[in-house]
Amino acid sequence: MNTFTYKLNSESLDKIKKFFESEGCSFSTQQYAHFKAISPNYNITFYNSCKIVIQGKEISEIVRKFCQAMNINFNIEENSDEEIKEDCYIGVDESGKGDFFGPLVIAGVAVNPQLKKLFFELGIKDSKQLSDEKILKLSKEIQKNSKWSVVVINPQKYNELYGKFKNLNKLLAWGHARTIENVLEKEPTCTLALSDKFAKDDKVIENALMVKGRQIKMVQKTKGEDDIAVAAASVIARAEFVSRVKSMSLSYKIDFPKGASDKVIQTGKEFIEKYGKQRLNEVAKLHFKTTQNL
Repeated sequence: MNTFTYKLNSESLDKIKKFFESEGCSFSTQQYAHFKAISPNYNITFYNSCKIVIQGKEISEIVRKFCQAMNINFNIEENSDEEIKEDCYIGVDESGKGDFFGPLVIAGVAVNPQLKKLFFELGIKDSKQLSDEKILKLSKEIQKNSKWSVVVINPQKYNELYGKFKNLNKLLAWGHARTIENVLEKEPTCTLALSDKFAKDDKVIENALMVKGRQIKMVQKTKGEDDIAVAAASVIARAEFVSRVKSMSLSYKIDFPKGASDKVIQTGKEFIEKYGKQRLNEVAKLHFKTTQNL
């Protein structure tokens, strides 16, 4: 499955829609999008963020026609995701990195051309574009149909590891490496692992790779979640994070919010009043500035 993405503006909406109407596409609504258009050979989604995504097996011709119609100077050979040609590769992503409460979760999913097609048909995309309800539903489909692994680093372990690594990127790299190793044990035919680029230096992950991980190619790229394999991993990771936070809320009888907002500070104060500040490491990532605010 190949992907073309481009950021436009909302003023182009009518022109974009008319172009795909002239190409015989049918239209439907989609959450967080102006519209979704479908043809036998490709799908198009124009998101509320004004990013357009065209996906399909053969998209070169329609992308060229679209760019010409929109006066876009764009070289698909240089900018598409067609370089991922491996028969089997692993997508890796994490969830909880920016959340004060809850664990850090890293997930990996092995894909082949058939699975990529299935995931696309299921509507799998970066978890940030999906509701929690949709994420939980799609996660079950991904796990049912693929080889995958989830590494959960609960707050206490996270704080211990952060104290050891003294660096979030090194901790993330260890989690990614462990996840890749786990997936390769289940699907040894994979020849590449793809991750979103979270560190300036590619060596951060490469140096963390374990025995099996060092035998395959490691690719890191900005907006890696645009790839369907990384998107699938992001869905599984977020589903596990959401489930763990819900379980944690039930256990401590406190509704733990996501992120690191003022509401999070208020919840932190509530937790400390109820359980004492010495137990905060059971539910939170203590290196956040939120801890100092508390």
